[in-house]
Amino acid sequence: MNERRPRLNIGAVRSTFAPWADPAAQPLVRFENVVKRFGEETAVNGVSLDIYEREFFALLGPSGCGKTTLMRLLAGFETPDAGRITLGGQDLTSQPPHRRPVNMMFQSYALFPHLSVERNIAFGLRRKGLSKAEVADRVTEMLALVRLEGLARRKPHELSGGQRQRVALARAIAPRPRMLLLDEPLAALDKKLREETQFELMALQQRLGMTFLIVTHDQEEAMVTADRIAVMRAGEIVQIGRPAEVYEAPNSRYVADFIGDVNLFEGRVESADGAVVRLASADAPRGFEALEDEDIAPGASAWLAVRPEKIAVHQTAPPAGRNVLAGKVADIGYLGDWTTYLVELPGGRTVRAARANAARIVERPVDWDDPVWLSFAPDAAVVLTR
Repeated sequence: MNERRPRLNIGAVRSTFAPWADPAAQPLVRFENVVKRFGEETAVNGVSLDIYEREFFALLGPSGCGKTTLMRLLAGFETPDAGRITLGGQDLTSQPPHRRPVNMMFQSYALFPHLSVERNIAFGLRRKGLSKAEVADRVTEMLALVRLEGLARRKPHELSGGQRQRVALARAIAPRPRMLLLDEPLAALDKKLREETQFELMALQQRLGMTFLIVTHDQEEAMVTADRIAVMRAGEIVQIGRPAEVYEAPNSRYVADFIGDVNLFEGRVESADGAVVRLASADAPRGFEALEDEDIAPGASAWLAVRPEKIAVHQTAPPAGRNVLAGKVADIGYLGDWTTYLVELPGGRTVRAARANAARIVERPVDWDDPVWLSFAPDAAVVLTR
């Protein structure tokens, strides 16, 4: 675990990687109006999606939204009822799972308990007909890649959860598939190890130059690892974008609420002058004001989405104006790096605000039952109409 390796500047690679923005770029994987039903239930409903070579792509959504079914369709474990899936321009419909240039790492890891680490990794290679020398070389390479060189002869029950996860990853990568499918790969790990492994997965994907598709319900996991995220709901994709785009510019209340914490204020559009939208709301005596590029008709119902960290907490009243709310601290959550305040407004509505703990202090400047004022800038809010 402590072996030093040359550092890969992942940030430099990821900041410039955007093949989906190039009209001439051809996707590696294309889902075209794919439908999958199980009896009366439609698990995947007309999904179209492009995934590009060397991309780390995430399917994110709650249980039952269709994300795992979409991955299983790509792997060949399920057959679409309509539409088609292509990889490298080749229609996969008639290809059985073992002939597809993809490999899958399962949530359970599915290691063979009676086989050693090295034999688990070698299993798929032997089935591909590689010579004994080729298998040995590849296993050695994979053990080094996942930093398990000294554990080759151990059985799975002799490993920690993180080590078993690495064995499953090495076994999936060993045949050198064109694409690796990861089904909730970190779900069994504790929080600290999961956070460490997220960055290791990113570095591994960049070193291999392989396309990764991860399925997860963990928003943080998707935000950290993926180049792009597809948020799913009820068998459909509701938004695709870079993590920052999905978080900072959600296209609906569902996405805003699913990705991270958010305050949603219901209101009515009073005016939309240029890029400035003003809303009347029962939660704000003087109303709200936000910046919005899209045209919204006056009188329309709308919701203002504001992330807790965008809201400032004041112990004295700021200048009166829009986007200012008065309330009382109902609860406080100290998380070390952040403190979260639940502030109750006069009408009973609770607003969540978060403050970074940048200074090393023990005393809290804001306490329970303190009167406080909340404010946020117009460009900190997103206006949503659905």
